[in-house]
Amino acid sequence: MIAETGHFALVLALMVALVQATVPMIGAHRGNALMMAMDKPSSYSQVLLVAFAFGCLTYSHVTSDFSVLNVVQNSHSKMPMLYKVSAVWGNHEGSLLLWVLILSLFGSAVALFGGNLPPTLRARVLGVQAMIAVGFYLFMLLTSNPFLRQFPIPLDGKEMNPLLQDPGLAFHPPFLYLGYVGFSMAFSFAIAALIEGRVDAAWARWVRPWTLAAWTFLTIGVALGSWWAYYELGWGGWWFWDPVENASFMPWLAGTALLHSAIVVEKRDTMKAWTIFLAILAFSLSLLGTFLVRSGVLTSVHAFATDPERGVFILMLLLIVIGGSLVLFAIRAPALKSTGVFKPISREGGLLLNNLVMSTGAAVVLLGTLYPLFLDAVGGGKVSVGPPFFNSVFIPLMLPMLFAMGFGPVLAWKRTDMVEAAKRLKLAFIATGLVLAAMLAIAFDGPFMGIVGITIATWVFMATAVELAERIKLFSAPRQALSRLLRQQRASWGMTLAHMGLAIAIAGMAGAGGWKVEKIQTMVPGQSVNLAGYDFKFMGARRAQGPNYTIVEGTFQVSEDGNPVVTLHPEKRNYPVRQMPTTEAAIHTLFMGDLYAVIGDPEGSEGGFVTRLYYNPLIAWMWFGAFVMVFGSVISISDRRYRVGAPKGHASGKQVGAKA
Repeated sequence: MIAETGHFALVLALMVALVQATVPMIGAHRGNALMMAMDKPSSYSQVLLVAFAFGCLTYSHVTSDFSVLNVVQNSHSKMPMLYKVSAVWGNHEGSLLLWVLILSLFGSAVALFGGNLPPTLRARVLGVQAMIAVGFYLFMLLTSNPFLRQFPIPLDGKEMNPLLQDPGLAFHPPFLYLGYVGFSMAFSFAIAALIEGRVDAAWARWVRPWTLAAWTFLTIGVALGSWWAYYELGWGGWWFWDPVENASFMPWLAGTALLHSAIVVEKRDTMKAWTIFLAILAFSLSLLGTFLVRSGVLTSVHAFATDPERGVFILMLLLIVIGGSLVLFAIRAPALKSTGVFKPISREGGLLLNNLVMSTGAAVVLLGTLYPLFLDAVGGGKVSVGPPFFNSVFIPLMLPMLFAMGFGPVLAWKRTDMVEAAKRLKLAFIATGLVLAAMLAIAFDGPFMGIVGITIATWVFMATAVELAERIKLFSAPRQALSRLLRQQRASWGMTLAHMGLAIAIAGMAGAGGWKVEKIQTMVPGQSVNLAGYDFKFMGARRAQGPNYTIVEGTFQVSEDGNPVVTLHPEKRNYPVRQMPTTEAAIHTLFMGDLYAVIGDPEGSEGGFVTRLYYNPLIAWMWFGAFVMVFGSVISISDRRYRVGAPKGHASGKQVGAKA
């Protein structure tokens, strides 16, 4: 009865979502406080029902209830408990259930913490959120029910895809979905603002923490995904511009632009319509990612569904949500008047440049992702758009924005003098010039983009550090600099750390992309290979048994100039249920790079194996930089101004005042 109870809870959640999507919205239109007050209890009821349904599916997986089809298709009695739990969302149906759970969690969070929102705005925000939920409930209940029974009941399950049986995949999808679904809050605030016809500083302050939270979760999800690809697939890389990777990157770009655009609305009362459009775009790209993964149009280790019926349903949902929101935007956006004016050379101008480049970057990634699908659909044949296209178009597009990023924080609002701003950054220019000269002296013959990447990373980091030093008057009044540093607003700290983290991540990308060294060969026990100054000595391989797989484990002793560095133990696993092999790379991280070893298939009669050895310079800096960015965003979210928001409105929804 557990499965049936979970299914019934989903049906009840759909009913509650229908009430939440209609009654508070009608109440907001009529000014009926009682009807608007339905938004809170319906939000709480919905999250409790979905959480109960999710708990029922989790219980079925944990107890290996093979009378449930979802458990049969994605679990096995010998799977470790961590993967039995992650199998709940490691499939199409379960991932949708996780999606609506997170959607209801965000809605209930607004109901719980949105006490400072005007009642009409809150009712409309939660109403829009419920409309999105209704679409996904119908999608799940009509085409993707996770609680279907299996008859006859098999003795065991088919097991989850071995590539997904990894701790990275246990945590990567939940964070990714928290980011995807988190942008639904910015979308709901945007649609509510269009309905009310009002976007002001208070609105921007209300929407920013939700957008920042979504951006934070999505950053974690993307970083975890690249780390998983790096160590699990055994190819020595961290990003392949896979269409499903792109599906998570596009909303990240749009969300980054939205964060910066909301600052302009809050501080200068301008770029209102553009900010609303970005909020719609960020969530629309999240929905597009959902469609790509579940439509069957892609072949990828990330893809879930191949049933065309599901693809058609979610395509219809996509068209309704995106098309309806854009029609509303076209009708109501012209009424959003901006009062702030600014010159091109100003902080507003810098943030606008950020927005334009980020949006163009998202468009480039979207084009490269969808063009092969579109061409194939119209009978134009199959073409491949891969890393060469994205690296040659996307990366150069980002360079002007990264250079402008160094200037942005030192520019004044409204108008500024570019020459004066450059003088304030002279230390950053000097440091960047010295690093460029050193890079040219060490590696004059390239790689060109690696040198450019290290240089631009130095510029962003040093410009951010100089701006912080000026803010605390480190050079003009050093005695009080420490106290000023400690009194900095948390949002300012967040900006500084996020920019520095991005600089560190860029340095890691440039190092790994420009100077990676790779060797592929057959090695017999006792043989050594020199790679980037390190000697990898192959000591042989042994066979072992895992919980639900067999293991071939290799051993490499790594030394430098005769001094031992580390012993690496890469593995090749075979999962007998699925008859599928996987690779487990052995990685040792040093400050200046990673030592990376992979063992392949046996070769020859002397105990030889195909091996792949890599040295990836600075690659760990990329994930450390992502961690610094996330840490900065968490500090920003904790800023008291975003917790306080704006003063409470009257029951009519008219705002008394707003602290801008």
